[in-house]
Amino acid sequence: CEDCGKSLIGECKLHGPLIRAKDRVIPSRARLTLPHYLTLRVLELRAGNQQILGVFAKKVIQKRTQFGPYVGQLSTKLTRYDESRLVLQVLKDGGKYFLDTPNEDCGNWMMFVRLARNQEEQTLVAYQHCGEVYFTTVKPIEPHTELKVWYAADYAKFMEASAVFIKEESDVCSLPPVAKEPVDPWICSSCRSSFATFALLESHQCIHKDRV
Repeated sequence: CEDCGKSLIGECKLHGPLIRAKDRVIPSRARLTLPHYLTLRVLELRAGNQQILGVFAKKVIQKRTQFGPYVGQLSTKLTRYDESRLVLQVLKDGGKYFLDTPNEDCGNWMMFVRLARNQEEQTLVAYQHCGEVYFTTVKPIEPHTELKVWYAADYAKFMEASAVFIKEESDVCSLPPVAKEPVDPWICSSCRSSFATFALLESHQCIHKDRV
């Protein structure tokens, strides 16, 4: 105790316990890799404070936008299985391995993307390229829309899965409504003009460069 100058086992009976300062909690590796125009939302809270998360767009994302590669540990078996996420495998050195993400410090934000239950809600397609897995948008994604993925046709054959995933209505769990967040505009770094979509910002920048 710094007040009475004694070395004690436990708390000082005269001056009481020490004031404990806690370290700041930092996000996991997976959460830190989330692009700025995407956001994580809690869709459900299960027993043991387990959060069911979804990835949502904050701004318009154009069709044919590629994300990746998916970051995970190569493994001969899965240590973490979630029925709402895709099981992913890759071909490396002639062997077939799982892309395993046992915790958030071993992967990137793509581990939070949930699988699409049908073609209507599918916004991403998963495929393998040069031993890595990428997700690419199959249509424009509007703000407040959840990113959901299913296998590309060739990758579905590799994964021995159907090319289209359709879940029976009786098995579909209804999700609670999600409060919408304000949409952030795309802002030009040169003249600070704001635009509703990234495509409009790109075209504006081209005109701006021509003027310069």
